[in-house]
Amino acid sequence: MAAHEYEVTGMTCGHCEMSVREEVGGIPGVTDVQVSAQTGKLVVSATAELEDATVLGAVEEAGYAAVRAR
Repeated sequence: MAAHEYEVTGMTCGHCEMSVREEVGGIPGVTDVQVSAQTGKLVVSATAELEDATVLGAVEEAGYAAVRAR
């Protein structure tokens, strides 16, 4: 299982977290999504390798911006 960490900007509340969780959780192969508006951290676990562009696109679809954490 692969885990990827991202930094999300623009989230301020639990509803923001839920929106990101729903969009990212809909990506095929994603098994777990941990997101925190307080820290801006998003951790995505998947059964297969994920393309960053796919995850970043899902976050954008939810209305937020993200970058891969270093």
